[in-house]
Amino acid sequence: MTEKNYSGVLVFAEQKNNVIHRVSYELLGKGRELSEKIGCSLNAVVLGPEEINSQELICRGAHKVYHIVDANAFSKPDELIYAENIVSLIKDIKPEICLFGATTFGRSLAPRVAALLETGLTADCTDLKIDDDMKLIQIRPAFSENILAHIKSDIYPQMATVRYKEFEEAEKNEDATGEIIKVQPVKTSNALVEILEEISNDGVNIQDAKVVVAAGSSVKSAEDLNMIKELAALLGGEVGASRTLVESGIISKDHQVGYSGNRVKPAVYIACGISGAPQHLAGMKESGIIIAINNDPSAPIFNVADYSVVGDMYKIIPEIISAIRNKGLMN
Repeated sequence: MTEKNYSGVLVFAEQKNNVIHRVSYELLGKGRELSEKIGCSLNAVVLGPEEINSQELICRGAHKVYHIVDANAFSKPDELIYAENIVSLIKDIKPEICLFGATTFGRSLAPRVAALLETGLTADCTDLKIDDDMKLIQIRPAFSENILAHIKSDIYPQMATVRYKEFEEAEKNEDATGEIIKVQPVKTSNALVEILEEISNDGVNIQDAKVVVAAGSSVKSAEDLNMIKELAALLGGEVGASRTLVESGIISKDHQVGYSGNRVKPAVYIACGISGAPQHLAGMKESGIIIAINNDPSAPIFNVADYSVVGDMYKIIPEIISAIRNKGLMN
């Protein structure tokens, strides 16, 4: 719709096993800024059983939370069921802005919602602003992060997915008040798809890790990755990887850091044998302390590193591991 009969900001609060994804709190933080600029309400929608803590979304700034309740329908990541229920709500309450987290599920769900609404969608935004016409400006990297595209839509609702870890979480206010509205689902089954099993990622949570030890194309085999895993374990961190390692099958995509992988902001990021292509830097350059190990002194990774080590990672990493073990630094 091009006419302005829409009002409000709506945040999709993603949940899994009744736990709300933290990107939802980041969206509420940014959503509050946008809603105050426009002069409208900030609302959220969550789909799942009664047990979900909808009040948490009120404490994070939502004026209203639309809780579409079903104990079973939303327990599996079926985008078609989610999309039809969200679209029904959007058609009813008519928000002018809809925000989704650019998680694996959000990136799959949001385009389906946009298609059903016949509206536009800007994916993987890194910033959002309101212009002088009170329209949403959606900002995202383009051309391998070389420029920032500013995108504006004339169709409502204006929709965007936003990268995780891009904004600060909305502060929690236990005294905040708001309205939780229970909504009956319009669709609870999908005859076209049956989800038999959700395959675990073995507990990998690289986006929330305080320490990430990442391996690049210098790692020649899965066995060679063991020293990276050992160093990460000693430091209480997670293993990251460049796209090359993922595409070669040495490690799963859950570990990939970069524009087409995960965005991370650990306190310490150790890049081992990573050259520093723009696509990889996009996913880690805002880490607290960046330590780079590479045998090429001209590697671009050194341009963003706080500490640079020029040398063979196959010699340097075992020495670091040995030093940590001998001095008992792992505790």
